Amino acid sequence: MKMNIFFTISSLLLLSCNPKTENTQAKEDTLKVEFTLPKKLKEVSGIALSQDQKTIWAIEDAGNKNVVYAVDRTGNLIADVLVENAENNDWEDITKDNAGNLYIGDFGNNENDRRNLSILKLDLKETSQKSANVIQTTKFHYEGQNEFPPKKSNLLYDCEAFVEKEGNFYLFTKNRSKGFDGTFLVFKIPNKEGDFEAKLVAKIKLEGSYNDAAITSATINSKNQIVLLTHKNVHLVSSFFENNFTGSFIQKISLNHNSQKEAVVFLDDRSLLIADEKDKKEGGNVYRFQF
Repeated sequence: MKMNIFFTISSLLLLSCNPKTENTQAKEDTLKVEFTLPKKLKEVSGIALSQDQKTIWAIEDAGNKNVVYAVDRTGNLIADVLVENAENNDWEDITKDNAGNLYIGDFGNNENDRRNLSILKLDLKETSQKSANVIQTTKFHYEGQNEFPPKKSNLLYDCEAFVEKEGNFYLFTKNRSKGFDGTFLVFKIPNKEGDFEAKLVAKIKLEGSYNDAAITSATINSKNQIVLLTHKNVHLVSSFFENNFTGSFIQKISLNHNSQKEAVVFLDDRSLLIADEKDKKEGGNVYRFQF
């Protein structure tokens, strides 16, 4: 029985490593600067849209405040909302569910040695709020990680990207291994209060260098298409939720633009907002990308 279970899981992961892929070049003028981010958001790590799409909720990563920033669609900072009962260990992405509930991924794990990974559900609804609270904490550890940290050739347990779908979170890890080869892992966690083992559902390989293939954010649209963001590209993923990810099709779209892009959200099914960190005189913008 154990041999059969091992064979089934191994076969699933092997199939998942080889999705159908296609490479596309975006037109040179496709990535448009929508606006410059407020000065407070120098290290943006995630963005999400309010239900009415009038507000962009933004967060920063480790070393910054436990604050969610509200920015209007022209780039004006309209609110700093303090999350009173949480620390910013390393907030790396923010997403929402179909009901508009916001979730912060406190799962940045550059050294692959953290044991306090979590996803935080907020009671944040309005820009008039001065503060917010965590009303659900989903703690987790990764299936398959037995060393903290693992060997340098297997640093696959950092994460900067997730989405919520039908009561589950899907996490897409960032490869920090020596000898980077574009491999990343996909994990599934229930959207519930508790402490869970994040279940490994796929192991996939993207083409290219670190800036091409190290995943920094994710977003999902109404057609269940997922975009995985990297510094130079977006990867449009279809059929992720069919047949346990084994039939996925990934379209790599070059943005013809290299910066520290850290955040992405679907504006509608065919357009994105993308944010990058400020680096000296470059970056610190929100861009619009049209498929």
